[in-house]
Amino acid sequence: MSVVKVIEITASSPTSFAEAVKAGITKASETIHGIKGAWVSEESVVVENNEVTEFRVTMRVSFVLD
Repeated sequence: MSVVKVIEITASSPTSFAEAVKAGITKASETIHGIKGAWVSEESVVVENNEVTEFRVTMRVSFVLD
């Protein structure tokens, strides 16, 4: 039997939403092992001088507990 925990994280990238997701998973995997998936629940951007400067995602990451 497996038990899965879900946490919520926010990550950002100056390039794209996809890069923000990758950055978030990469950072989370430094301390969390057994990540099985992620669900992006929110996307937003930071705008400065009428230009998008940052892409942000909030996601729920699931992983199996040891």
